[in-house]
Amino acid sequence: MSATEAPTVPVLRSDDEAVAAAAVLADELRPGAIDRDRAGGVPREALAALDRSGLIGITVPREHGGAEVSHVALAEVVRLIAAADPAIAQGPQGHFLFVDVLRQLGTREQQARVFADVLAGRRLGNALAERGTPHAMALGTTLSPAGGASGAGAAADGDDHPTVAAGGASAVDGPLVLNGTKYYCTGAATSHRIAVSAVDAEGDVVVAFVLRDGAGVTVEEDWNAMGQRATASGTTTLRDAPIEDGLLLPYGAAYTGPQLLGARAQLVHAAIEVGIAGGAFADAVTFVRERSRPYFEAAGAGYDRASDDPHVLHRTGELSARLHAAEGLLERAGRVLDRLPHVPATREEAAEGSLAVAEAKAFGSEAAVAIASELFALTGASATDDKHDLHRHWRNARTHSVHDPIRWKYHHVGAGVLNDAVPPNPGQI
Repeated sequence: MSATEAPTVPVLRSDDEAVAAAAVLADELRPGAIDRDRAGGVPREALAALDRSGLIGITVPREHGGAEVSHVALAEVVRLIAAADPAIAQGPQGHFLFVDVLRQLGTREQQARVFADVLAGRRLGNALAERGTPHAMALGTTLSPAGGASGAGAAADGDDHPTVAAGGASAVDGPLVLNGTKYYCTGAATSHRIAVSAVDAEGDVVVAFVLRDGAGVTVEEDWNAMGQRATASGTTTLRDAPIEDGLLLPYGAAYTGPQLLGARAQLVHAAIEVGIAGGAFADAVTFVRERSRPYFEAAGAGYDRASDDPHVLHRTGELSARLHAAEGLLERAGRVLDRLPHVPATREEAAEGSLAVAEAKAFGSEAAVAIASELFALTGASATDDKHDLHRHWRNARTHSVHDPIRWKYHHVGAGVLNDAVPPNPGQI
């Protein structure tokens, strides 16, 4: 099936239906997770299963036929999938972001057009981040009139979620094209449309949508990270790529006032980390029960099974508590977002949501890395045999955890607690 052909998909109508569908998909994905990790590349069959599940439509607003699930349910959906295969769970992260962006910034015509496609199984990819710019919040990709000057222009303060003002979509008459090179383009390879951040002729940050199979769009399979190998988060090159008619949004405008777009995007990242932690812990428990031998001193003391060793019991209890704390913080973050307005009225409301998610993301990332490492202390040397691929959990956790620094999240949480400080307004807090 090509990226432009929509599968037949169910339209999920509630939180319960979404969570149930995620559990079914997780069971389908789990047996192939090791093979996908080892192969790298683009996991087309697994992503097609995601698209067929109806889960990519669960955040579409009810007025457009979607379930508009709660944040608690969205986090649980992503967590369940990530526990089975976090690379597939990360595939729709940018998709959920841009469904959210369209809900907040899109016209009725834009929303109706894209949301109908999403409910039919057509996923959105992202082309946001760039390499080689002065810092991670700089853009070199340009939106300009077709036939005019092209190529990288002046960098603006923007990346996943720019903070510069944007007055609106370009007022230039006639066709517009994109020029630039993007990286970390998770989901782009098998998407229908790709959302591209760029700087327009007025210096405003915009998001334009291009067709994945459109002219001037090249998506490379050059992702080669140590973890999250099957996210296929490689390079997208745009060379005079025409934007899809009418699909241009004033992205920077979303960040000129209080917003929770960033917090909702970070909630998905937090759920991926907590899912990795859960998957690693489950594999550790299974290995200890079914494969581990007791240490000789434990055996000499009468403990015939590794699962009876008092030191193993103690460490398992510690990791279980850490996992459940991470899951609790994730659910709490979702509940905080659920009781806040979609577009907060004040900076204090925005801060409340952002900091709740920051706690969940920071703690969840640390829990995932720790549990994925400590599982070997529980399971013993035999678990390091590459045939088990248990090290994928640590590689996935460590790779995903550096998406944005958790040290800054703790910094902003601490500043809020001690000084009532409101964090800055980008979308990565």
